[in-house]
Amino acid sequence: MSAHAPARTVPRPDSVGRRGPTFGRVVASEWTKIGSLRSTYWIAGVTIALSWAMAYLSANASSGDPGFQPEASLTDGLALSQLAMCVLGVLVGTGELSTGAFRATFVAVPRRVPVLAARALVTAGVGAVIAALALVATVLGILPAAASRGMGVDLTAENTPQALVGSFLLLVGMALLGLGAGALLRHTALATTTVLALVFVVPVALSLASDLATEPLDLPVETEVATLDPVSTALAFLPGDAAYRMTTTAGGDGPDGAPDLGPWGGDAVFAAWILVPLVAAGVRLRTRDVT
Repeated sequence: MSAHAPARTVPRPDSVGRRGPTFGRVVASEWTKIGSLRSTYWIAGVTIALSWAMAYLSANASSGDPGFQPEASLTDGLALSQLAMCVLGVLVGTGELSTGAFRATFVAVPRRVPVLAARALVTAGVGAVIAALALVATVLGILPAAASRGMGVDLTAENTPQALVGSFLLLVGMALLGLGAGALLRHTALATTTVLALVFVVPVALSLASDLATEPLDLPVETEVATLDPVSTALAFLPGDAAYRMTTTAGGDGPDGAPDLGPWGGDAVFAAWILVPLVAAGVRLRTRDVT
């Protein structure tokens, strides 16, 4: 009597592919990770609260001016809320590195760049939700001041749509800027310090240095051809000022002695600040160990 070994079933290639780490599954995994962090909800709450508070204070402070326009205070709500979005991006970029969970992630997804791409996509999605809620909060923040003057708030008038769209892109972009810095530097404190220095500290330091270098009695000389000031030009190309250009129209107020980038120029410069660290982080993931 002969014994026959049971036939082995070889999995079909297409079924194996369906069980593999497809990009959609990587995105779903990253969405689950960021949604399970309590820090995400704390940062969302802080961003929304700061947006409301800054818009409310700005509108009330200027409500006594004869030419008061409540819509002009909408972008003032971004003064501090962009800080929280930077921190959100940094935490997403460094979270797994600080806990060691990256080992499990890269075992499941050996090709590391799709993980970074999925993380950027999810960060942009979460940032978009928070940014939309923050803009609602800024609108609510200017309503009391407008009501005290018997005025309405027209979100379609003049430059207001540009300010709203630019503010939305600014907040989402700040989250991606933080993500790129976190993924590249791989250290939460270092990445946070670097981003906040670029967005907040360096512009203030350059402005103070420029003011101190100018003699108090020097009077501006009227010239037919405007000259570019090196400090003001450097300020215009920093991420914070470039991002703010997105909230203004062409020919809007900018640093004196700096090129007028306009909203499109601000888009391009700010996008470069986001893409360069993200691309560098992707190259580092491919060529060097994570640890």
